Amino acid sequence: MELRHLQHFVAVAEDQHFTRAAERLLVSQSGLSASIRALERELRAPLFVRTTRRVTLTEAGRALLVEAERILAQVRSAHEAVAAVQGVLRGTLALGTEQCIAGVHVAGLLAAFRRRHPDVEIRLRQAGSGALAEEVAAGRLDLAFAYRTQADTDQLRSVSLTGEPMTVLCHPSHRLAAAGAVLVPDDLAGEVFVDFHPDWGPRRTTDAAFAATGLRRTVALEVNDVHSLLDLVDENLGIAVVPRHFRHKRPSLTALPVKGAVQAEYETVALLPPERATSPAARALVTLLAADGGAP
Repeated sequence: MELRHLQHFVAVAEDQHFTRAAERLLVSQSGLSASIRALERELRAPLFVRTTRRVTLTEAGRALLVEAERILAQVRSAHEAVAAVQGVLRGTLALGTEQCIAGVHVAGLLAAFRRRHPDVEIRLRQAGSGALAEEVAAGRLDLAFAYRTQADTDQLRSVSLTGEPMTVLCHPSHRLAAAGAVLVPDDLAGEVFVDFHPDWGPRRTTDAAFAATGLRRTVALEVNDVHSLLDLVDENLGIAVVPRHFRHKRPSLTALPVKGAVQAEYETVALLPPERATSPAARALVTLLAADGGAP
């Protein structure tokens, strides 16, 4: 099995199309097809289901994709490690982040990183914490700033950035704002909630907290960005349970602390692969973050 076979396989899996993958790889379509057939012969299993419009992975293909991405990430890290020993940091920094993450100013951090390491290409992807954790574990991202979604594993480790309580946001005319007190879970019964997609860290935190109380809640308004959530609450269409720092983004809203089982701690972390698989670029970014007081 050659590395180019794995590179070709991953490209076809990503594009779900031989022609587009061949154009991206700058190889002929016939050569790409031959490479995939050679890999299938060696593995004695079909890797793709081919149709006239696209290709999809077989069960064997899905299993191979996980390992192929990890192998290629380790090869890339090896090349970058040699360059780093020679005093030059090159290659790519593939970073993921959830929106409005606490504990790190992503844009400022990346700007400082670029000034120090101008030969490193920076790629940024914004997504929910669950998806980011999967991409770091698979080797598609070098690291990600996200909510802690799981305990450390042999494919994923975390460095704590900060923790903060969850806070209820509501319109100033809402009945909860009029109470002006620390809320308990029963105070939230029957409310209409604005919240994020279930993959987002704040949504996972709130879902887990309500599940612990046995209290049902209705998420009637589901969004994928912070400002849409704040706009909906600002129009008094529902309330939201969010990390405390969100209150500074819309001072006109009323922020109320909550106690009891719903008083969840929202912890943000830097998600990284195992130490041996961490790229030099990711190490450099974490070192820079630590120097700025953002992480241990």
